[in-house]
Amino acid sequence: MKKKLRLKPYVLPSIYIVLITIFVISAMSTFEEKPAFEENVTYVSSVILSNDTPVISTDNSSNGNEVLIAKPYNDTEVKIGKDFYNYKGDEESQKNSIVYYENTYMQNSGIDYVKDDVFDVVAILDGTVISIDNNELLGNTVEIKHDKNMISVYQSLGTVAVKEGDAIKQGQIIGKSGTSKINKDLGNHLHFELFKEGQVLNPIEYYDKNINDL
Repeated sequence: MKKKLRLKPYVLPSIYIVLITIFVISAMSTFEEKPAFEENVTYVSSVILSNDTPVISTDNSSNGNEVLIAKPYNDTEVKIGKDFYNYKGDEESQKNSIVYYENTYMQNSGIDYVKDDVFDVVAILDGTVISIDNNELLGNTVEIKHDKNMISVYQSLGTVAVKEGDAIKQGQIIGKSGTSKINKDLGNHLHFELFKEGQVLNPIEYYDKNINDL
């Protein structure tokens, strides 16, 4: 009768320990290895979420939410010849906003822009020409109606390039600067006025403002 081979009691536990050790070492090596494609990976940093680099653009001009009121001219050499009369202004600024004509003093309801040479007069916003007039005292006048019940008035024009009923785009040339009898001392100029719902406004306070916020 053949003898059966018997493993000694400590052999099996030793084998198990060796196998477990090999498995653990193998697993650790696998986790420590870097993926082959790591060199081509671009990591996202927190800068994308910073205040300096917004994920979503805050510029609303492309969707029509931001419409800034422009000045009625593009020429950088144009200057203010007579200010808008501000009831809350200081004495000096009020003196420069008084119109004197035929022994009568009047408060200037707009701003007079001057330059030695004739300059282009442009629309401050999109709108529709609602009135064109040729007045001996004020010169040629164009009125344009805009959104938000705003009306811009361009007086003392030498020539007019639009007609009543025309749809006007912001920045479009509507005429050239000229002269007027009431402000003949200013020479070549533009008298500009701005109204909202019938109330006269100081144009200086509205340039570069979003019309949709008014």
